[in-house]
Amino acid sequence: EVDFWIIPIIQGFVQIEELVVNYSESSDDDKSSPETPPQESTCGDDVHPKFLVALISRRSRHRAGMRYKRRGVDKNGNVANYVETEQLIHVHNHTLSFIQTRGSVPVFWSQVGYRYNPRPRLDKSENETVSCFRAHFEEQLKNYKKQVIINLVDQTGREKIIGDAYLKQVLLYNNANLTYVSFDFHEHW
Repeated sequence: EVDFWIIPIIQGFVQIEELVVNYSESSDDDKSSPETPPQESTCGDDVHPKFLVALISRRSRHRAGMRYKRRGVDKNGNVANYVETEQLIHVHNHTLSFIQTRGSVPVFWSQVGYRYNPRPRLDKSENETVSCFRAHFEEQLKNYKKQVIINLVDQTGREKIIGDAYLKQVLLYNNANLTYVSFDFHEHW
């Protein structure tokens, strides 16, 4: 009976913008020349299509917390600071959607201390992690069908222990609907 008094909200971000793409036959040199008279803007849908672009980010209420204080996965498969971001583009009566999720590496790990970038540590064994890792990705695959995992942790430095544990869990899970990619920012800096 209290549902009437509960206001549904999201912790996140929403922005919707209308964009007009101005295709022009002129070269870049013509556009920047001071002698070029300004062209009248016609906004017909075929000449200059209008795009409606929406960006919606939703943060999960499960395991939300401060960075360095809330890490890893819990016993139910919820990862810390999980965010789903959807990009919607509407043009010519067609709507396209792209969804990206992010969250903490779904293994039991933590960082202790308040200093900048404390050293990560594994809190539970590989065997203790398997069922929670599985629960996390079963929910992901139920919602999104296929997943491309992009592991962004440092693959050679102090985060290597987390990256190795993540890869090991992916290999143990062995699901054809998961694609694993390791991308180390430090290599491409």
